[in-house]
Amino acid sequence: MPSVAFYTLGCKVNFYDTEAIWQLFKNEGYEQVDFETTTADVYLINTCTVTNTGDKKSRQIIRRAIRRNPDAIVAVTGCYAQTSPAEIMAIEGVDLVIGTQDRDKLMDYVTQLQNERKPVNAVRNIMKTREFEELDVPDFADRTRAFLKIQEGCNNFCTFCIIPWSRGLSRSREAESVLNQARQLVAAGYKEIVLTGIHTGGYGDDLENYKLSDLLTDLDQIDGLERIRISSIEASQIDADMIEVLNRSTKMCRHLHIPLQAGDDTVLKRMRRKYTTAEFAEKIRLLHEAMPGVAITTDIIVGFPGETDEMFEAGYRFMEELKFAEMHVFPYSKRTGTPAARMEDQVDEEIKNERVHRLIDLSERMQLEYAQQFVGEVVDVIPERDYKGAPGSGKIMGYSGNYIQVVFEGSESLIGQLCRVKITEAGVNECQGQLVRVMDAASATVRGNETNTFVYPKAQ
Repeated sequence: MPSVAFYTLGCKVNFYDTEAIWQLFKNEGYEQVDFETTTADVYLINTCTVTNTGDKKSRQIIRRAIRRNPDAIVAVTGCYAQTSPAEIMAIEGVDLVIGTQDRDKLMDYVTQLQNERKPVNAVRNIMKTREFEELDVPDFADRTRAFLKIQEGCNNFCTFCIIPWSRGLSRSREAESVLNQARQLVAAGYKEIVLTGIHTGGYGDDLENYKLSDLLTDLDQIDGLERIRISSIEASQIDADMIEVLNRSTKMCRHLHIPLQAGDDTVLKRMRRKYTTAEFAEKIRLLHEAMPGVAITTDIIVGFPGETDEMFEAGYRFMEELKFAEMHVFPYSKRTGTPAARMEDQVDEEIKNERVHRLIDLSERMQLEYAQQFVGEVVDVIPERDYKGAPGSGKIMGYSGNYIQVVFEGSESLIGQLCRVKITEAGVNECQGQLVRVMDAASATVRGNETNTFVYPKAQ
């Protein structure tokens, strides 16, 4: 049996794409082997180019694969492959570069290379692509939640970001294709589906009279699907229809990841973001009004060119006022080829580092404050795995609908099932809980001790 090994760098979309590519190899009779410990017949590296460091790391992994088995076919895909195919083709030992499109032709190229070992550069101009590439993933190693890619590309062209040039313009997956794949995932046993994409909230921008809120309404009707989660959405894409769907649905997770990036209007303008702090704050206010108890998480870039101490302090106060459930904080990193990399007033690394640590401290404080609201309440949790902090301890962990990580005593048989868990203790990264009851979806019965379950109050 021929073997293939994968190495994936970068974002969750890349990991989804790798899973989809694995299905292509699997259908051709390949077995998947570990990249680090086993010699493979084919190595596929899914690259990242979001930072210059991502490019460097990608090259290192490519060379590592070539050293592991000089006779193997080495294929490179992903964002770095799309933007810099010539750089990768110049690495001796690379057989195929395929970028972020045409992955459905991968096996044809592998067969071609097996017959004639002549390197192939299969990268085309991504900016001309208008069709969503259909690559399904019917099964995931993580049995409790499934990722479903609904969108590709981005039209925003933020000044710090190279992604539109590596992923192309926004393309949406046809609604019926999304719904069919969702039904298949539910039939395979998944109770939670995470909708993902490069710019997930942009779903429908290229479709006629059908947008993300319409898709969510249709997904809500699928029997057996317990939870629907959106991986990320921009504040500018949260309209009245979206808020209505989020508030009305019993399946939509009470958690939204809404990137802020900066808390100062001058910085946001230089980033070419499509909102002001006032507009962002109003969207957050409307969400809290419609969905009391909702968890809002965000991304923050620290030390963007021109960010003064005054701008940072204004942003700090703004974030503090919004009371995020968690912030993912990143120091600004130059990306060659972007307008921000050419801007003057680059911020000193030590200043960036100090600001990053201050925002991480703020994030942890807000994270704890958010979790403390739910001590004594019962929330829905789908256990994902044994508790990593103490394997074999009889504890399992999973996430509530509002994305609180909960650890509680329970057997492995509960993994993937919908459990009602009482929060007994709040922590920054995880909360302790007590199992109250288990919902048996197959027989629609309840097992365990009965108790009232916490229900998010609806807006009056």
